Amino acid sequence: MNSTPLPRRPRVYLAGFDVFRRDALEHGARLVAACAEFGFEGVYPLDAQAPSDLDGPRQAAWIYRANVESIRAADIVMANVNDFRGPGEPDSGTAFEIGYAAALGKEIWAYSTDEGTLIERVPSVPDAQGRVCERGYLVEDFGLARNLMIACAARLVQGDARACLEAMAQGRTP
Repeated sequence: MNSTPLPRRPRVYLAGFDVFRRDALEHGARLVAACAEFGFEGVYPLDAQAPSDLDGPRQAAWIYRANVESIRAADIVMANVNDFRGPGEPDSGTAFEIGYAAALGKEIWAYSTDEGTLIERVPSVPDAQGRVCERGYLVEDFGLARNLMIACAARLVQGDARACLEAMAQGRTP
């Protein structure tokens, strides 16, 4: 009888602002189930719950440490980089998680259903130096769908989480 253990499924940390949804736990369960369908082990940030006796700052520090450890333990980070609280900008926590994963040399995939390039989506007006947003800052124009630091760190998939998982399973960017 062969007792060779089965290979471990690649562990995928599911980064994104989905944790702020009203149905965050249910949504996370759907993402984890979708990961399993494509041969991955999904790790959702809310899988680990902070102890209830912690005050706000200590609870935040606990969540930070738990998420950082989950990223360290993951093989891949898959990030929802849809616009969050403004056009062209994903959640800042997700951007941190992408950067942290990049620093660790992790494989990073990201997905967005937002269409168009950053310059097309961020409201801006022409200026002698380029296009300027409503706050007076230049909008980068490299023809990318996201800020270059995210677009160059991750394999970007146009579509939803399932489209990203499919591309990951196939090992290519569509």
